[in-house]
Amino acid sequence: MTNLSVNINKVATLRNARGGNMPDVLKVAQDAEAFGAQGITVHPRPDERHIRYSDVYGLKPLIKTEFNIEGYPSDKFIDLVLKVKPTQVTLVPDAPDAITSNAGWDVKAHFDFLSELIEQFTQVGIRTSIFVGTELDNIDYAAKTGTDRIELYTEPYASQYLTNKEAAIAPFVQAAQHAKSLGLGVNAGHDLSLVNLAYFKQNIPLLDEVSIGHALICDALYLGLQETIKQYKQCLQ
Repeated sequence: MTNLSVNINKVATLRNARGGNMPDVLKVAQDAEAFGAQGITVHPRPDERHIRYSDVYGLKPLIKTEFNIEGYPSDKFIDLVLKVKPTQVTLVPDAPDAITSNAGWDVKAHFDFLSELIEQFTQVGIRTSIFVGTELDNIDYAAKTGTDRIELYTEPYASQYLTNKEAAIAPFVQAAQHAKSLGLGVNAGHDLSLVNLAYFKQNIPLLDEVSIGHALICDALYLGLQETIKQYKQCLQ
């Protein structure tokens, strides 16, 4: 089974645009779980332009499924993760001013840094995942850090899907199979949608988790959150 983790960053963006607490990020997370989501993802950034650090602390006691905190491992981020102790931490190489994630780690270049972080989080029982592209040697280095999983950065797949889906999926199939052969779990995320998700899952059946935010929240504006989560889960069957 492939779990659907709903990224609620865009809900927080909408709230922050007006001030106050509408929509209520904590309630949306609980509703997403009630509607069938198997996890909740947040990506707090230093400027707190969407998810705030206070949201993360507020979500911790409410989430009954899996809680995934992703982001760049600054000192403040590391401290947050160690205090909250989510189910999973996903390490992403975002610059502080990045609009969204746009690349995976060069694991070889940051091997010592990532290995130390992985050990630190593992010691307190947090599952770890490193955000990477499809380069096989990079996945080799990820495995050597001791991480539990990788998360495949899927924007290249999404951008090529409508013109040549066979070519788009090929490197991801190879990368996922290689990761599994090394004993790694495989997550995926970025620009996955109702258009391209089913084909991705069909070709990578051993996928552990997808984390989806922007497209899912956009779809929910038209379909409603409950129906949207239902349709995304159907893509993963």
